[in-house]
Amino acid sequence: MIGDGPALAGLRRDYPEARFFGAKRGEELASLLAAADVFVFPSRTDTFGLVLLEAMACGVPVAAFPVTGPRFLVREGENGCLDSDLRAAVERALQVDRASCRESVAAYSWEACTRQFVANLAVNPRPVGARGFRNRAD
Repeated sequence: MIGDGPALAGLRRDYPEARFFGAKRGEELASLLAAADVFVFPSRTDTFGLVLLEAMACGVPVAAFPVTGPRFLVREGENGCLDSDLRAAVERALQVDRASCRESVAAYSWEACTRQFVANLAVNPRPVGARGFRNRAD
């Protein structure tokens, strides 16, 4: 398990056979993620789940509950599996192609996000005054 938090001591106690790596960043985090068979995301409340994208970018399929966040990122059989039975999601996710996981997150690259941002910019036709402020009479 990667990470830490208030539940860590209890998890170590309840699962003595598990390996706990603590909080990781950068290359070390990417290496640990890439070595995993499945990224299990047990949250029912996370609203986006950036860690899901990180796992997929490392070629690791995601197993998660079908809730807000994972529902918008996980595509069944393509980059992971969703199920209210997390064990069932894990078992199906083990069959997902790792290359497919990496390809599925290309739309979230910095380049792709920048293109989307620029495409959403709009030109304001009203002139701007000398100090950059619009005239209140406009």
